Amino acid sequence: MRFLLSASIVATLAFGLTPSAVAGDLAFSGKLLLTQGVSTIEGSAGGGLATWAVITGYETQDGIGANAHATYVDVSDYTLQDYGASIGFWDRVELSYTREAFDTGGTGAKLGLGRNFTFDQDVVGAKVRIFGDAVYAQDSWLPQVAVGLQYKSNDKDAIVHALGATSSSGTDFYIAATKILLDDSLVLDATLRATKANQTGLLGFGSEKHDGYSPQFEGSIGYLLTRRLVLGGEFRSKPDNLAFAREDSWWDLFGAYAVSKNLSLTLAYADLGDIATFKNQHGLYLSLQAGF
Repeated sequence: MRFLLSASIVATLAFGLTPSAVAGDLAFSGKLLLTQGVSTIEGSAGGGLATWAVITGYETQDGIGANAHATYVDVSDYTLQDYGASIGFWDRVELSYTREAFDTGGTGAKLGLGRNFTFDQDVVGAKVRIFGDAVYAQDSWLPQVAVGLQYKSNDKDAIVHALGATSSSGTDFYIAATKILLDDSLVLDATLRATKANQTGLLGFGSEKHDGYSPQFEGSIGYLLTRRLVLGGEFRSKPDNLAFAREDSWWDLFGAYAVSKNLSLTLAYADLGDIATFKNQHGLYLSLQAGF
């Protein structure tokens, strides 16, 4: 609160703005650079692989913020492209939508699906901050904590059943805790997800082998090298439901750069382990996010 009041006074004196105008600017753009996170592959605010407790957009408690993103992942035998948008209300509630396209490329022919066979998936998400403030509560040890869900629907029902999945749609539930330590230039997150998803849902949900929810961990750590650049890493565990193919945990090493408050770029090396019997899937992760 002291930060917001000081910013308001400085802006009023320096630019001749009225207090109401400054308050409006802070409401819709009051967060510090990069503290809203970026867009995950499923569209929620966070890292690239892990969902965080932060709410998308630069709004504070009296404003609304939004982001659009496009992501491209190119690993050894597959590519993933997704695009979507998210909106944050009052730094409290987040709604998101993402469309994912998992392209099997030449590997599709080897799997008997046909060259460039693509699994498409829609992900609709909702997140609510329940307590804490990741940025402005620097005098408290409590993190920001949020709960959320992601409903996922895969368009290849017959194929995912043939692969052993019990359903082509499902819902993930999660609780996330995020803390940003400004004095130490650190971003820390831990998230617990309940899921049935095979390869995050791209290969369906559950199986005869295991059709129940299982708890999975997502974690991120980042170092704010400058106010515009954060470097770090992520880890995400995943269930191993399908009998025909082992499913591994994912990890990445990333850099996120804020070109401006309205545009950020994330580049990462991602290791996704084995996917659908093809081993050592690792390569480039690139994501562009624009918003306010």
